[in-house]
Amino acid sequence: MTRTISTKTTLGQLVAEDPARAGILEILGLDYYCGGSKTLAEACREKGLDPEKVRRTLGNGNGRGSATYPAPADMSLTELAEHIVAVHHAYLHETLPALTSMAEKVARTHGDRDERLHEVEQVIREMTHELKSHLLKEERVLFPAIRRLDAGQPLQGFACGALSSPISVMEMEHRQAGQTIKQLRALTDDYAVPEWACNTYKGLIRELERLEWDTYQHIHKEDNILFPKTLKKESACSR
Repeated sequence: MTRTISTKTTLGQLVAEDPARAGILEILGLDYYCGGSKTLAEACREKGLDPEKVRRTLGNGNGRGSATYPAPADMSLTELAEHIVAVHHAYLHETLPALTSMAEKVARTHGDRDERLHEVEQVIREMTHELKSHLLKEERVLFPAIRRLDAGQPLQGFACGALSSPISVMEMEHRQAGQTIKQLRALTDDYAVPEWACNTYKGLIRELERLEWDTYQHIHKEDNILFPKTLKKESACSR
């Protein structure tokens, strides 16, 4: 349920209540995924923005595509974990190999014109390796534990209160992924397409933009919704 917007509300909570607000925050350069714990006032001050103006803008409901987004804050832990795997993990499993192939081809063909394309290729290869490991840990270890917690079953392999450790690791890796995305944006001049770009180059840029958007949504749903709800529910078992 959408609540009255306050400048004391965190960015993560603002997007959790209404996913359409994500588009507005992105346009304003406000980090709601890795920086979701900051209040709207704090984030605006860091960017030199007027918190009240931003609050009013968010209240107008001018986000992009609100009807196309699920309401993750209303999902159970199991539903949200399954949604993340079905939507965001599936997207990465399909996209990363193709993205790596395109980056290699573009670097080989146009690297003499822009040496940064070789770095783009290397960054994508390293990111692909890191994300594959990250997804595996979530799908085989953390998310099954979250589903058992949600069902009131024993956490096999985990002591009560122990989920905070793997969650902290996932959050750290999310921050690293966020920095990698920012690095790719910088290396491509904010995803600019040169006049001499071939169709593969254009496709690479298009997919990098899509990857950025999906990554931000992915991280937001885990760091600002799934993980806090998991830790809150887990804490009850020690009482």
